[in-house]
Amino acid sequence: MRFYPIGASVGILVAAVALPLGSFPLGAQSADLVPHRAIYELSLGKVRSKATVQSARGRILYEFSGNACEGYTLEFRQVAELDNGEGKINLSDLRSTTWEDGAARSYRFSSQNYLNQRLLDAVDGKAERNTGAVAVTLAKPQERKVDLDAAIVFPTEHIRRILQAAREGKTVLEFPLYDGSETGEKIYNSLTVIGAEIGPGARDLADAASGHVVLAKMRRWPVTVSYFDRSKSAGEQMPVYSISFELFENGVSRTLVLDYNDFSISGALKAIELKNGKPCP
Repeated sequence: MRFYPIGASVGILVAAVALPLGSFPLGAQSADLVPHRAIYELSLGKVRSKATVQSARGRILYEFSGNACEGYTLEFRQVAELDNGEGKINLSDLRSTTWEDGAARSYRFSSQNYLNQRLLDAVDGKAERNTGAVAVTLAKPQERKVDLDAAIVFPTEHIRRILQAAREGKTVLEFPLYDGSETGEKIYNSLTVIGAEIGPGARDLADAASGHVVLAKMRRWPVTVSYFDRSKSAGEQMPVYSISFELFENGVSRTLVLDYNDFSISGALKAIELKNGKPCP
């Protein structure tokens, strides 16, 4: 699952053994991800002492397509209205389109971030994995080329690694993660914790997933991914943000919780359409 900032007014948001890059094959040995269209309804979750947000509402549209042979495309839009309780309401609108090669060699990204209908920033670029580095070419916010750590993983690759780790009974993964967010040069250190498997029928699906026989018969795992600022000094530090969700073995997610430390946003799965994927030759 990949998510983004709720908006500049509230800060940044974006997806047992730490495994090095290459530990998971990304070909036919791992189950492919199902193309799907999901809508999540956002609401304010927990509010902690320092929070200035009093209410929140919004929606996420998440449309995922492709396969391991042709690559994966994600169309994403997240609109959220945040109220600080003093008459100040901010409307955040984030739009993104990405494409990721099935072998995790290439990644293209384009995003626009609006606040109160005013464009704050836009990012457009591509990343190519070479032997010693990941070469990023940016067209926006300004033309620039930069080499990043060869160990970074891309968002869809990250989800596939989480799923394979879950199937193998592993509980902790650590990777530097790159998704092209902010100025297109940001890398987060990610820590993923995978909970115990939830078998089919073990818990009721009290959301849109309940209407799908395929999902009802599928196992899933509770997952929490925490994102840390890689530019900060090493040692104990709080995550910039974290996201928790239940992940089905076909890549569909439900029961989102986006935690910004001072407050959290809940995302309930309101609609889900599973599409027929085009199989690899």
